[in-house]
Amino acid sequence: MQANITFEVISMKISYDGKKESKGRSLTRHSSGFDQEQILKQEQEFIDCYMSSGDKSSGSVKILLKLYRRHIKELIFSCLFFIIQTLPVWIIPVVVANIIDIATQKPENALTLFIINISVAMFFILQNILTTYLSVVFMSRANRSVEASLRSAIVRKLQQLSIRYHNEMQSGRIHNKIMNDVTAVEGLANQVFLSLLSIILNIVVSISVILTKSIAVVIFFVVCSITAAAVMKLFSKTIQNNIHTFRLEKEKTSAQVVDMVDMIPITKAHALEDTETNKMSRQMSMIAKSGYKLDTVNAVFSASTWVVFSVFQLICVAFSGYMAFKGKISVGDIALYQSYFASVVGSVSSLMGLLPSLTTGLEAVKSIGEVLRERDIEDNVGKISLDSLSGEYEFKDVSFSYGDGREILHGLDLKIKAGETIALVGESGAGKSTILNMAIGFIMPKSGVMTIDGKDIKQIDLKSYRKHIAVVPQTSILFSGTVRQNITYGLKNISEEQLWEVIRAAKLEEVIKNMPQGIETNVGEHGGLLSGGQRQRISIARAIIREPSVILFDEATSALDSATEQEVQQAIENLTHNRTTFIVAHRLSTIKNADKIAFIKDGRCVEFGSFDELMALKGEFYKLRTLQS
Repeated sequence: MQANITFEVISMKISYDGKKESKGRSLTRHSSGFDQEQILKQEQEFIDCYMSSGDKSSGSVKILLKLYRRHIKELIFSCLFFIIQTLPVWIIPVVVANIIDIATQKPENALTLFIINISVAMFFILQNILTTYLSVVFMSRANRSVEASLRSAIVRKLQQLSIRYHNEMQSGRIHNKIMNDVTAVEGLANQVFLSLLSIILNIVVSISVILTKSIAVVIFFVVCSITAAAVMKLFSKTIQNNIHTFRLEKEKTSAQVVDMVDMIPITKAHALEDTETNKMSRQMSMIAKSGYKLDTVNAVFSASTWVVFSVFQLICVAFSGYMAFKGKISVGDIALYQSYFASVVGSVSSLMGLLPSLTTGLEAVKSIGEVLRERDIEDNVGKISLDSLSGEYEFKDVSFSYGDGREILHGLDLKIKAGETIALVGESGAGKSTILNMAIGFIMPKSGVMTIDGKDIKQIDLKSYRKHIAVVPQTSILFSGTVRQNITYGLKNISEEQLWEVIRAAKLEEVIKNMPQGIETNVGEHGGLLSGGQRQRISIARAIIREPSVILFDEATSALDSATEQEVQQAIENLTHNRTTFIVAHRLSTIKNADKIAFIKDGRCVEFGSFDELMALKGEFYKLRTLQS
């Protein structure tokens, strides 16, 4: 894994996405009962819920119930009104059977009985409008609250996770989990709390009513249900495996689509449109094959259940007809048995039909857990909080290696005084960016000690520490907002005077004056409407406005032309005055004014001193300077 500065990239990507996700959810309470305080409480509960649970799929239902535990009242009311709204399904078969018996038996009060039965049926039919509305209102209130909190919980956890995690996790997969998987969990909740409730009630009520009529028919219903369960068991594992494969392919495709869009300028610049199209076509083919396999399994499953139930339903007609022929039941009972058997068949068929959807929802719960259960986080609990930062750094015999075993730093010794500007110079892969990553706190020494103001970095609350530093990466990352929004990113109560003072220091004043809407000009996707120098100066302005004690530059001028480099260099000098500054540069012209230069080779500092001192030494730095002359 290449060591590079990714702090600003990751922080902006997640934080700004999080702001977009929560846009419109104001701090004031909405009429629907949602507020940010409630969401914040729930999101931490959701993270704790996943962290404390196992990673087995069997625990997904238990997790789902925990996610909704704050909304028990809403669920109870929703289920209550749902039961009332479904009453016509159970009442109408009885009314139909009664009317058939009245018509065939012709009692004296037939007309009265007709009116009573029709009136009862009509009442239960008409109440469906109000109870359906109320059921949806309560369920939606619970769903939308959990939905917002679950997405917010993922964003919060992403902010807590290490840079190593973000370097290894594709952003497209994260997007898929935040949007698609959370939506699938919401669907799972509807199925578990409402659809399953309806199915169970239909079966229980149907069998209970028939139980008052005939034990033999009840036994027949039970045999039918057991057969259905056997068919479900037969297909469940296959469906689960296919849904898991399909979910992974969707995540992979989503990630590749994001990469493809980001790479379009490079793709077109090298005439690789056909190559990229073919690569994406292959991936689309893979997801199509996974989807096709899932569809065919579902089709066989659905067809099998339909055949089983159709056979049983035909047998039910013959059986109840035979009993009526023998005089053991009335003609109306034939319709009653048939209606309730159809209800049982429909319910069990619905249950079978829900299996793929339930499996998809449970897979989504598991997928979200891949983020919320991740333990690769910065733990700042109980560590030293920094209220101020002088900016004195010391690396004592520091070594570091990445996960693949490559040792990048080997016994590094380096000391930087407070307020000093130090330039890190050396060949690519020597360990310069790794030193910056360690100075930011993204990585920790494998051995040796790194201290900040005399304190071991491993004992420092890194969140409090980073409030005093600013990072200007090699590639400036801007979001799709205005120049003002990009400069003041994450800050409040910045006065116009402060803002324009920073703009002048970053050599941005003339640039902004020439923009169509001035400081309110939109910079485009990732700042695509600006030049490289303009983006870099906005990035520098963003650093200046934070008034940091320590600045870290990772080759901030390497991609600029000479004229733009001089302007950016002036902005950097304005920024670094009286601040501890780390500068990584290949262009030696950008580090001539540094107080000290550290020449890094094979993970060690082999030369250390001022520009003139290292030139006089005629060692590694002198050779590099001579090559660039």
